[in-house]
Amino acid sequence: MRQAGRITNWNEDKGFGFVTPHDGGSRAFVHIKAFQAAMRRPLEGDLISYATSVDAKGRANATDVRFAGQRIPPAPAVRKPERRRPPVRMPRLAIGLGFLLLAFALMVLGKVPAALSLGYLLMSAVSYIAYVLDKDAAGKRKRQRTPEATLHLLDALGGWPGALIAQRQMRHKTVKASFQAGFWISVVANLVLVAWLLRSGVAAAITH
Repeated sequence: MRQAGRITNWNEDKGFGFVTPHDGGSRAFVHIKAFQAAMRRPLEGDLISYATSVDAKGRANATDVRFAGQRIPPAPAVRKPERRRPPVRMPRLAIGLGFLLLAFALMVLGKVPAALSLGYLLMSAVSYIAYVLDKDAAGKRKRQRTPEATLHLLDALGGWPGALIAQRQMRHKTVKASFQAGFWISVVANLVLVAWLLRSGVAAAITH
């Protein structure tokens, strides 16, 4: 049961005093720590409401003390953690293998020169090996890494399907944004060059 009273004999330096109930009765000891969500320090004569408890020596103590008219703010609502959507992973393996299969199928159908399809296969193998070696060197201090410029050159020369397969299988070079930007520039450059060679007839002239 809560009571109302006024603070008396407040000692600011020690942070305690007493509270005399309005309806009479014995005063209770009150400590600064008993004030709940207080906006200011207590002052002599402040009107407060409080609950009482009895300590081990049988003395009345004021607990859960509030200034007159003070309301305890509701506890902040616990926000549920937002579920993060898993990042969309690029199907590197499917793209790499799919392109090589497409190049092989077009070669069989006579749509593209055999040298072009075999060149993609050969360069993809070279690029794949280069990525594997670079991944292995990354885990060893004294091994020399393959320069990124070299990897980009191999990709631009047609090794990018093998590079995609290696990136997926080895979990290598897939996070570094600057490398990925250079890689896709190499892919686009290769496709544009091959498209021009096929469209202009240069590829057919070279392979015949």
